This record gives sequence, C-alpha cells and structure tokens, in this order.
Amino acid sequence: MEKYTVFFISDHTAITVETLGYSILTQFSRLNFEFHAIPFMNSPEKAKTAQSSINDCFENKGIRPVVFSSVTNEDLRNVIKQSNAVVLDLFEMFLPPLEDAFDHSSIHASGKSHGMTDSVKYDSRIEALNFALSSDDGLNFKDYTRADLILVGVSRTGKTPTCLYLALQFGIFAANYPVTDGDLETFQIPNALQPYRDKIHGLTIDPRQLQRIRQERRPDSVYASLQQCQKEVGSVEELFRQERIPFMDVTNFSVEEISTTIIYEKGWARR
Repeated sequence: MEKYTVFFISDHTAITVETLGYSILTQFSRLNFEFHAIPFMNSPEKAKTAQSSINDCFENKGIRPVVFSSVTNEDLRNVIKQSNAVVLDLFEMFLPPLEDAFDHSSIHASGKSHGMTDSVKYDSRIEALNFALSSDDGLNFKDYTRADLILVGVSRTGKTPTCLYLALQFGIFAANYPVTDGDLETFQIPNALQPYRDKIHGLTIDPRQLQRIRQERRPDSVYASLQQCQKEVGSVEELFRQERIPFMDVTNFSVEEISTTIIYEKGWARR
C-alpha cells in the first residue's frame, strides 16, 4: 500500500504540531504514513528548503503530501502554502475565530507551548525529571518523602517512561518500584514502601503482552516465558487487591494515556 507523506513544520520545536497532527491522523488507521518533522523553520532560506523538499516528494510519488504547519511568521507561511501539497495551517484555522470571539489580536509569537516563558514551572519540571531518574527501579527509596507518586508493578509494565513523562510534562515527582519474586511470595508491600502507601499506584498488564515485551529484551528466557508472566501478573494483582492499592491495566494504553488517567484519578487535573 502506498504511503502518504506528512510534514510537520514549525518555527520552534514542532512538538505541538506533531502531537495534533498525529491525533488527527489516527482517524485514518487503514492508511500508511511516512512522517517528516521540520522544526526551527525561522528564515526565508529554511522556508524555501522546506518547500523544495515538499515539492520533490510530490514529483517523486505523484501524490500531494500533507503539511501540518504551526509557523507564525506570515511571510514564511506563504512560502509553505505555495508548495504542491495539502497545507493545514493551524494558526489560520484557529486564531481568526478566536480573535473574533475575544475581540483581541493574538501576539503571533512562536514557542509559547514549550519555551521557558515560566521559569518556575520549567525548573520544577527539570527537578522532577532528576528525581525520576535518581529514583528509578527502587533506587534511592529514602528520598520517597519528596514523591508525589510511586508506581509499582512487575518488570516491563511502563513504570519508568510514565515517571519520566509525568516529570517532563507536569512537574510531578514520580518514583517507581519494581515488584520482585520475594515481594510476591510474602504478599506484602515491601517495607520500604509502607510509610508511603497513600502515594502508591499499581500498574498491571495482560500476560501475553508482557511476554511480547520481555521477549524483545531477553529472548527465550524464563523471564520472558508466558508461564512466568502469568504467574507474576496474577500474583501482583492479588497483592494490589489484598493491600487495597489502586491499579490500572496498561495493556492498551500509551504512556500519555497512563499518565492522564493517573492525573485525573489523583485529582491533579487542575494542578
């Protein structure tokens, strides 16, 4: 099946336009896409280069590429709009109706979503990231007094990436603790976690999915066997229920979805 080419173009990091573009394209799950990000397109020269890349793609494939653009400079936007592509200009779509609704002009400034416009929040995110790294996989548990959240689960349930995402996006101090065979045999929360029970949130997963993930890490090992995965998942879920620890099944969830679910369950949505 032919792949449709999609460009994400921004005069800053392109993170925002990529996120929105990916979200929209999920509605076309039967199609195949090839993605290209062009960040920091902030000069006429870079705009012309981007335009050439888009036009070359059309000439080579015979299919008009799709361009998601969040470029704020009008002159640079016009260069991209002259490309042989379907150009979806996010600022032109959203700003005019909002300016009418607010009866107020926008500032047309780039980088407001991911820049350092709020140094306090930025510093908080970096500090939370350092905490997540230093507290990964049960390390430095004596520092758990600083934690907002402690994720608990068997190995390879997404604890580490979730902690990092919560830190980077929301400044949440999240640690994670891997449940071991010893913990599962005693059916008790590890002593190191007992003082912080109100901060614990469990993660579980379908054993078959866990097997696939572990198989990539340690092929054909006991650790990756379906029997071992079934045993660990069954035991940890029983432990969560016995200890009345809230937990969620992350089998079909992305890191972003796991994080958002936890935030709402903890009442941090307006944090």
